[in-house]
Amino acid sequence: MSTSTRNIRFFHRGAIRTVQDLAPTTTVLEWLREHAHCTGSKEGCAEGDCGACTVLLGELDAAGQLQLRNVNACTQFLPSLDGQALLTVEDLGNSAAPVAVQQAMVDCHASQCGFCTPGIVISLQACLERHCEAGTRPSRQELADDLAGNLCRCTGYRPILDAGQRMFELPAQRLDGLAVAAGLRELQNDTPLHYVAANPAQPSQDQAQGRSDHFHAPRSVAELAQLRADKPQALLLSGGTDIGLWHNKQFRDLGDIIYLGQVAELRQIRAQAFEGRPGLWIGAGASLEAAWAALAELAPNLRELWLRFASPPVRQAGTLGGNIANGSPIGDGAPALIALGADIVLRSAQRGQRRLPLQDFYLGYQQKDLAADEFVEALHLPRPAPDLQLQAYKISKRYDSDISAVCAVLALRLDDEARVAEARFAFGGMAAIVKRAARAEAAVLGQAWNEATVQRAAQALAQDFQPLSDLRASSTYRLRVAQNLLQKLWLATRPDEPLPAPELSVWQAQERGAA
Repeated sequence: MSTSTRNIRFFHRGAIRTVQDLAPTTTVLEWLREHAHCTGSKEGCAEGDCGACTVLLGELDAAGQLQLRNVNACTQFLPSLDGQALLTVEDLGNSAAPVAVQQAMVDCHASQCGFCTPGIVISLQACLERHCEAGTRPSRQELADDLAGNLCRCTGYRPILDAGQRMFELPAQRLDGLAVAAGLRELQNDTPLHYVAANPAQPSQDQAQGRSDHFHAPRSVAELAQLRADKPQALLLSGGTDIGLWHNKQFRDLGDIIYLGQVAELRQIRAQAFEGRPGLWIGAGASLEAAWAALAELAPNLRELWLRFASPPVRQAGTLGGNIANGSPIGDGAPALIALGADIVLRSAQRGQRRLPLQDFYLGYQQKDLAADEFVEALHLPRPAPDLQLQAYKISKRYDSDISAVCAVLALRLDDEARVAEARFAFGGMAAIVKRAARAEAAVLGQAWNEATVQRAAQALAQDFQPLSDLRASSTYRLRVAQNLLQKLWLATRPDEPLPAPELSVWQAQERGAA
């Protein structure tokens, strides 16, 4: 494994850019505004919530085709751009010659103060590129889903959605993908990134001149495993959607970083047998967007939870492996995976692969069964049995782009006599870790699936969980909601006349009332 260092190189504004001497934790947004003097991208929240800093990242897939994804520049560290293309609102048109997206925003009066407009324009351009490539047009709801990560506090969303529809009526004006692809092919010859820069703000105990921080970007699982063994104290970084906030909001000293984003093997999503049954392998480096798409194909009732998991820019940058390794008790990935019976696959250079049920990975708040030299390689889960009924519920203050107060993914299988043959009730937001409701499951197993059984399970939840009160919800509210979600599961799965999904959605009920 090479230990030689080099500078950061990426494609921006029609040329290869080389960056040196900046701290590895310099964000893409900081570089754009303070060093490249491209000030179209704005800083609103510095935590990936508002979308004012949205940019496009481009890279070549295995077939050599350009793939674009919209992400938040405020949570991406600059070295993670190495080998990629960075496209911003400056790469589109201007007031003298606006592109279709910009003209549509003008035609529909979709901007007032303009602060959030560049991020909205970039998200709309990403939508335009994707649909032009596929030869499709999005529905108004699909446009709303694409814009779920772009907040606007003065214009309102109706004219913005109007602009999203209007841009498809104008002559399509796409980005110069050929020039971008040519630049990316030139970068493919670069050696794996090992970037070093001084951190004068963090002097070492014996060196008054300061400390140097290292940023490693291995390209294979074997290289990653060896680096992890050699540097067990280094921080593992993937999408940066959480770790970026450690820097921006908590001002943590992150030290040396091992970046997982260049390990192609970790991005793989493939069919793979699970204990003799058809199953799904999701590499830890697969984006949240790609991973949730695969999960929703495996279990279609996860689709709404997928669309409500953070926002498109967060899902395009973040990874499912990172979400699971983070171990947050309010993360929405773990309840779905635990309810589906997933295993977590860990790897180290010395011991190779180690796997265990995901539900056993979490030992306590921010405590995991993970050795210092190990990293998460993949999530592996069986294909659900044909008769497994799965319901996923997310309770939050906002419908889109919000953190759960309670997340419940409830799996149920009935036998021919409508008795419960299998139950896996996984809850987030109810304890220090995401966990199954063991007593509630025991209350229903082998029992007739009826309202009396559901009521016993709801009562058992009070023994399974003693949730905390915090800014998102009180303990009493959380427990009552969890009990009500079991009742909602019953209404959706009762043997006689189960209610269809639209009749169980408060959001769809509101829409019907408004109509």
